[in-house]
Amino acid sequence: MAMPLRQSIKVATYLAEQKLRKRDKFPLIVELEPLFACNLKCEGCGKIQHPAGVLKQRMPVAQAVGAVLESGAPMVSIAGGEPLMHPQIDEIVRQLVAKKKYVFLCTNAMLLRKKMDKFKPSPYFAFAVHIDGLRERHDESVAKEGVFDEAVEAIKEAKRRGFRVTTNSTFFNTDTPQTIIEVLNFLNDDLKVDEMMISPAYAYEKAPDQEHFLGVEQTRELFKKAFAGGNRRKWRLNHSPLFLDFLEGKVDFPCTAWAIPNYSLFGWQRPCYLMSDGYVPTYRELIEETDWDKYGRGKDPRCANCMAHCGYEPTAVLATMGSLKESLRAMRETVSGNRE
Repeated sequence: MAMPLRQSIKVATYLAEQKLRKRDKFPLIVELEPLFACNLKCEGCGKIQHPAGVLKQRMPVAQAVGAVLESGAPMVSIAGGEPLMHPQIDEIVRQLVAKKKYVFLCTNAMLLRKKMDKFKPSPYFAFAVHIDGLRERHDESVAKEGVFDEAVEAIKEAKRRGFRVTTNSTFFNTDTPQTIIEVLNFLNDDLKVDEMMISPAYAYEKAPDQEHFLGVEQTRELFKKAFAGGNRRKWRLNHSPLFLDFLEGKVDFPCTAWAIPNYSLFGWQRPCYLMSDGYVPTYRELIEETDWDKYGRGKDPRCANCMAHCGYEPTAVLATMGSLKESLRAMRETVSGNRE
């Protein structure tokens, strides 16, 4: 795990504070969606299926920042849609960074080089570029040629200017251990991005392509083979060791979707950004009025094949904090990652 040491300490301190206050549900990171519009039509995404009137909406800065502050989360992932299409996205980022929130701006990077001057490097800020494979595979997943090459050039330019750059890669049942190895080796060794996040594709109900999502056993077999031969230790993966164990089937966890709540133009989404059982206007209502016990594998059939980070990474983090052995293991990997 290559999370910067300063960020690791802040998150650990935050988790310890929640334990001292005896809070059983609290946010680790907020998924903020200030718009749904996008400049691509990825087959695994359902956000752009909203009506044209919704796609034209942009969340006001005060509303976006206020939602994050209301939750109290130490980290925020700004997604969409394509956040760089929001005319005030730089101001949203600036205000959150000023509050010392760790901000990850998720982007397909098509507008990144054009918009980069609007942002300043900070230890509290990172661009999170979506990369689903090498050139042919990535361009196929986003249904447009040239996107991979533009993303690579944007990453290089951002790194040259001193920005932290992370990546997010989603893998489908059309992937093989080798395709995973190839793209993560490229990101880790050639582009030298700061951190990489990986996720098995979840059967997002509004996505145009419903045929290529992974099942639980497929996921475990795929990552078990991809992680073989010491790859896990050499890649700068932005995940807890226990979550990586979970992906390859060494451990199993219940879902804790409440730890990564989603806030969008419609409000706080129940129960997570991948499923929509309604919205509420306040974070408190989300936590207190949602029946969290009815969600997860073995409870809700829609969750049957989900192993997404939004539900299971928080569980792994909490399990790590509750075990001295796992805490030391995570600390060793954090220190190791920061030496590279």
